[in-house]
Amino acid sequence: MESPGELATRIVAALAERKQTLATAESLTGGLLGAAITAVPGASTVYRGGITAYATELKAVLLGVPADLLDRHGPVHPSVAAAMAAGARDRLGATWGLATTGVAGPDPVDDHPPGTVCIAASAGVPVTRSLALAGGRDGVRRETVEEALRLLWDVLREEAA
Repeated sequence: MESPGELATRIVAALAERKQTLATAESLTGGLLGAAITAVPGASTVYRGGITAYATELKAVLLGVPADLLDRHGPVHPSVAAAMAAGARDRLGATWGLATTGVAGPDPVDDHPPGTVCIAASAGVPVTRSLALAGGRDGVRRETVEEALRLLWDVLREEAA
């Protein structure tokens, strides 16, 4: 299995080859996803930037997540992750949006236990994954970054096939 660094390197290379760009929307990862991407030499050719919307209301204000969606489901839901990815993509002028939202812990949020995570990748029709991750706060955040990168890599490979 590839490390997050290897995944990020493959993603940057694939996007550069396709002349596509990426923007991130992060909640529980607090910038770690953008950091993983920008650790790759040459990332500036594809990475447009990221929005860290940790507070629920900022998901609506900064990323355009519909307020009724947040009212109905709260911030931890696949549809919210999809809207976050689309919002980052549209607001930052990228081909792709990649988003993370969830509960890192140690306490539950809105009846969601720590490790409940939703991720999404979107260049149009969003692809989402819901995760139930084990471990402490730092481990959940690191694994979320890895899973988000894996999701985008899987989608990019499918698109190329």
